[in-house]
Amino acid sequence: MNDISEANIPALIVIDVQYAFDDFDFWGQSTNPECEANIAALIDYWQKKELPIIVVRHDSRGPKSPLHPDNPGNRLKDFVAEAPAKLLVSKHVNSAFYGTPDLHEWLSASGYKNLIICGIQTNMCVETTTRMAGNLGYQVTVALDATRTFDIVSDSGTLTAAELMKSTAVNLSGGGFARIASTADLLKEI
Repeated sequence: MNDISEANIPALIVIDVQYAFDDFDFWGQSTNPECEANIAALIDYWQKKELPIIVVRHDSRGPKSPLHPDNPGNRLKDFVAEAPAKLLVSKHVNSAFYGTPDLHEWLSASGYKNLIICGIQTNMCVETTTRMAGNLGYQVTVALDATRTFDIVSDSGTLTAAELMKSTAVNLSGGGFARIASTADLLKEI
């Protein structure tokens, strides 16, 4: 990634950093309390280098969801809302590629092929967006320590947030969808 030519400029995609995810009574136990500080460090660096930032916001269609546009939790955290984003994508499903405006169309028209992805939740919107980006032919890196998620309980079993983060990292790197890196390593490379 040291070769930052015009065609290889890394676009930072910041996914769903919204106040609703601070509601642990709703979401459950979380992990990686450094997530937001790492996202802020990435945003600050991208801003200083005048690199493209794309912000994604989840606008749930469920009126009782804390992510519904009528609920205060839908708001982007201030440090993300104030970022000089080149694009704001609104979505109501896991993948930012199924949002408005069309992310793939915009990235293609702008010539960005190198994506750095961070945000919330690691195993949901971050992982889904990353998988689609990999399938669409982008060079993708996930700043894993700039993501976080929550314990999950289902009919199939229970996994802790830490287990889910590790599973996502293994799935994405092992499946060839993305490279996994730390925020510190990315800031040294770019």
